[in-house]
Amino acid sequence: MNLPQLFDLSLIGRREAEAIEFLGRTYTFGDIDHRSNRLAQLFQARGIEQGDRLCVYLINCLEMIDIYLACVKLGVIFVPINILYRDREIAHIIEDAEPKAVISDTPIDTQVPVWPRSGLETTGLAPDRPRVHIDGDDPAGIIYTSGTTGTSKGAVLTHNNFASNAITLLTCWQITSADRFLLALPLFHVHGLGNGIHCWLASGCRMRLLERFEHQKAAQEFLDFRATLFFGVPTMYVRLLDIPEDQARQIGSVMRLFVCGSAPLPAQVLGEFRAKFGHTILERYGMSENLMNIGNPYIGERRPGSVGIPFPGVSVKLIDGEIYLQGPNVFAGYWRNPEATRASFVDGYFRTGDLATCSEDGYYTLSGRKSDLIISAGFNIYPREIEEFLLEQEEIAEAAVAAVEDRLKGEVPVAFIVLAKPVSTEQLEQRCRQRLASFKVPRAFVTVDKLPRNAMGKVQKHLLPKL
Repeated sequence: MNLPQLFDLSLIGRREAEAIEFLGRTYTFGDIDHRSNRLAQLFQARGIEQGDRLCVYLINCLEMIDIYLACVKLGVIFVPINILYRDREIAHIIEDAEPKAVISDTPIDTQVPVWPRSGLETTGLAPDRPRVHIDGDDPAGIIYTSGTTGTSKGAVLTHNNFASNAITLLTCWQITSADRFLLALPLFHVHGLGNGIHCWLASGCRMRLLERFEHQKAAQEFLDFRATLFFGVPTMYVRLLDIPEDQARQIGSVMRLFVCGSAPLPAQVLGEFRAKFGHTILERYGMSENLMNIGNPYIGERRPGSVGIPFPGVSVKLIDGEIYLQGPNVFAGYWRNPEATRASFVDGYFRTGDLATCSEDGYYTLSGRKSDLIISAGFNIYPREIEEFLLEQEEIAEAAVAAVEDRLKGEVPVAFIVLAKPVSTEQLEQRCRQRLASFKVPRAFVTVDKLPRNAMGKVQKHLLPKL
């Protein structure tokens, strides 16, 4: 089964049902089907064919869903780009993915055709679905995730990967057409796309899509929509704790399930949220390469600090404390990077780089990472990328970036630098903001006389000054 066939449970089977609310307008599943069919016709007319890549650099919008559905119906590979990325990062993805076009409302310096949303005019085109044979093992998307070399690697996710993940979540979390799903996650992220959009389309529930999460408006969104289902990251749940007690109780009285992922959820936040909203957040563990791997049970103990038990069909083993995974959710490999793919698999199991412990009754608890990956508000940050940029500055002789705990974001990056010549913190911050995504900009620049290194010259980050 490919994704269009799975989505047809709603696009055709619930054609007249109200599907999505966005910016005050409501659309049926039939509307969504026809919109994406017309867009697929437009893509074909512009020479986009099965197997081509299409990059998308947009904020959350209805057109992003249209584009995604048009791609999966055509067998075109959807390549979302983090809207917080800047020229340096965007250029790498475009160069690596080699798309036929980029859809963006922001000017991008590239030789590849750039189409704004306003240029995707489908008036007069037939709403007929294109006839393309798509196999379940065909790639549906390439999700770029930072690598230890400092540049992003493209994780190739197939129709089967996405479909098996959606079916698993619908079953384990009891998501049905009766749910009212409030989605505030960015659609360029696998959390919003691979979990959010797929669960919505596979279940046929009603969804309200937000352009972004705005904590000042969050209570009103929950109450007005009467949401029963919400996917979030720890930063969102910290912000939701600011909602007044009476509104929190009203939201909790309607809600069925709060899910948290993309970064560890502090046990304290889980306890405070349960006391205020009357719900125990369901924490789970996933990643760009594999979607969902482990989760606390919907029925049963949701253990604070633990990410739960493996999902059906997912095999997990610990080797020297590192999580290894195997299952239908595991990606096909890194795009055009066979060396990285080979290095990531051992005997058919994917090496996550995450460290964990397992209790006697099978609950997994994350204990750190083999790499020095920083997860800030659900976004992956590899220090090497920031370090390489800092070393391009003539004033900096050495640089090391490490994580510092932050109550709101979980972790934030801090740069430890050895200066070759004077430079102000303000200058460094400004340069970083011009060239790096905002969440990658170091929250502090700490000047040191030298970086601690071992006999082989490797920086010993655990010996850096404590802040």
